[in-house]
Amino acid sequence: MTTPRDLLITTMDLAASRALERGNLSLALAGAELIDLLDARAVTLAGDHIVPSDRRAVADRMLDEAASSLARQAPYDSVDAWLWRRGRDLSEAYLAALEAEGQLSRRRHHRWMIFQPTHTVLVDSPERRHAANRYASGEPVLAALAAAAGTGDELTGESPSVADEAVATVLAAVQDAVRGLEAERQRRAIDEAAFDNIWRGD
Repeated sequence: MTTPRDLLITTMDLAASRALERGNLSLALAGAELIDLLDARAVTLAGDHIVPSDRRAVADRMLDEAASSLARQAPYDSVDAWLWRRGRDLSEAYLAALEAEGQLSRRRHHRWMIFQPTHTVLVDSPERRHAANRYASGEPVLAALAAAAGTGDELTGESPSVADEAVATVLAAVQDAVRGLEAERQRRAIDEAAFDNIWRGD
């Protein structure tokens, strides 16, 4: 299992009773990929820029795709820029991958309603138990990513409690990107409300 897969499974379990922003999750998944690539020594950080190592295959298909998408010549991708680029629709890609592996199933809310939309649920699996155990252990990387995705504890301004400086840099960048996305949502909501008021004559 990889950190992005553990993160997606964890958020699906934790977010069963709350709305989850796909954009937040996609940014957190991109951060999780980068953390695993750092752990695999497929990349290093030079300040806030991602420097790929000599090309090496990564066992996981999604992580290999992530590594292949990195700029391999200077100027390298900044962590922030790569999170936004790689994160686009990434949650949907991971959902599709888990479903193809048989870790998700689609069920109707009511079997007797032929046209009732289906919803995706996790099946009981060793992967699901592994992710649950990792989150329950309080592992700081997964906890910070889950918080960024919108589950678990709320984000704070404090640095993540991880010893590895490069990992802490990635987690901080994920948090900043999620806050930026939320600020953009609020700005758009204000603009839309103001536009509605004009039409109503308020």
